[in-house]
Amino acid sequence: MENKVKLHDKTFKLFIPNEQIEKAIDAVAERLNQDYAQATDEDPVILLCTLNGAVIFAAELLKRVHFPLELKACKLSSYEGTQSTGVVKTEVPLPAHLEGKRVIIVEDIVDTGNTIVAMSQLLKERKVKDARVCTMLLKKEVYKKDVKLDYVAMEIPNRFIVGFGLDYDELGRNIKDIYVLDE
Repeated sequence: MENKVKLHDKTFKLFIPNEQIEKAIDAVAERLNQDYAQATDEDPVILLCTLNGAVIFAAELLKRVHFPLELKACKLSSYEGTQSTGVVKTEVPLPAHLEGKRVIIVEDIVDTGNTIVAMSQLLKERKVKDARVCTMLLKKEVYKKDVKLDYVAMEIPNRFIVGFGLDYDELGRNIKDIYVLDE
């Protein structure tokens, strides 16, 4: 574990060590296992991973959950560099055949909530039976939307972070700890 990392033109300092991230994921997985214990092979839960940032979080959840599920992916994006553009773009559309299914949206981080609102609307249009949100990180002071966040592993302040799936202009996703911009 390094105290600082440099990505492109920015330096980041250690913010959340991997051990703390893993414990938070354990707690979320435990709640998911309790809430979805009744899932069956005939009615599996859909884990809908939002690419690219949530891949690491989703992979860690997959190791820990014990109910029947299908893993699907989509990509909605509103970030460029270190800022949200406020405009949500669909880069990889939602999978087909979601009608009547229970879906858990797996997000890396929720801040403005624009992506979650857009995703929730798309799932309503697809007539899913139930949609819940599971996020690794929440910037609570920024999130002001009405969509309920059902599973939150950790709350963090409104700072720009990288690591554990999160990037700065596509670099840093493979760092196992989470780093914050060193201002």
